[in-house]
Amino acid sequence: MSTPSTTLPQGRAPRVLALLGPIRSRRVLVALAFVMLAVMPGQIGGITRQMMTDAYLQVSAFVAATLLIFYGAERLFRFDMGQALKGSKRWQVPIASILGATPGCGGAIVVVAAYSSGNVGFGAVVAALTSTMGDAAFLLIATRPDAAAVVLPLSFAVGILSGWVVDALPAIRLQPTTAGCAYVPLIGRIRPRDRAYFAVFLPGIVLGASQLLRLSLYDAAGSLPMIVGLTGTAIGLWIWATSPVQAMTNAADAPLTRVAEETSFISVWVIGAYLAFEYTMAFSGLDLAALFNSVAPFLPAAGILIGLIPGCGPQVLVTTLFVNGLIPFSALVGNAISNDGDALFPAIALNPRAAVMATLYSTVPAIIVAYSFYFLAPGFMS
Repeated sequence: MSTPSTTLPQGRAPRVLALLGPIRSRRVLVALAFVMLAVMPGQIGGITRQMMTDAYLQVSAFVAATLLIFYGAERLFRFDMGQALKGSKRWQVPIASILGATPGCGGAIVVVAAYSSGNVGFGAVVAALTSTMGDAAFLLIATRPDAAAVVLPLSFAVGILSGWVVDALPAIRLQPTTAGCAYVPLIGRIRPRDRAYFAVFLPGIVLGASQLLRLSLYDAAGSLPMIVGLTGTAIGLWIWATSPVQAMTNAADAPLTRVAEETSFISVWVIGAYLAFEYTMAFSGLDLAALFNSVAPFLPAAGILIGLIPGCGPQVLVTTLFVNGLIPFSALVGNAISNDGDALFPAIALNPRAAVMATLYSTVPAIIVAYSFYFLAPGFMS
């Protein structure tokens, strides 16, 4: 991605810097609230600790891995993804859809950052968010590669078409804005907290992959997954609460620093989404599996609506329900197209209007594709 400006017009930088104090204060309060929930006795504390562990192993570790691949490749091969997208012109949308279709959320996050830097158009954002399946793609590939071989290429193709349609209709196309990236401080060095984050990341990605692939290694690890998950969460909260950046980092920073900062930012939103979802499930008595099986014609719509929930947790649940035979393929593909994964979190922080409009636009092709499978091929992939 292109390096965001580290300088501002005269008088602008002091105003931006003056906001860092209140932002950090609010972040510290949020981090402390998470810690207090985690140390509470009883059901709330138990749920919180388990969700923090799951959020780290199921999402954060994979987000860090995919971002490390993208940012590491940029540094290793000395190219700028944002500038490459900017110079792609007519290929912008297909490239964005390829990045979005990459398992995990790293590719879609790269496109969101490029849009916030003014390097790509809104159609590219819609293409990336439509084609991405987020971290649920890892689960589908591991458990139902036959279904993944259909869903991922289909989402890629739908993403391209959606992006081209948006770019062809000026009335619904939003212009890129650089407001969210007008000033991005340069951290400039790899800090001890970044090294600590990656020291935990290494066992975290191994345990996360073991859990995803349902290997005996995860069950044999005993309490180690929770120790690693909670430690990684704690370091991530520390990085986020003391961060000098809003959401996306300066491209001149070291890849390890960038990944630690951006993954920590996303992780806070993921933890919040996991907790909100799990608290609702625990204390409302809502059973999604029963809900999905109650009225068959609404199953694709239910998958699409859950796809509108930011983050990967609910989407992993939908994929799990499909893998276990509880919902049809039409509900899975509708969810895959409508969900935006963790890329929606930085989009909300940097360009909330664009984030909302992009995720709403993705529901249109999701409805068309999901109900086409429901009515024309009801037993497909069952």
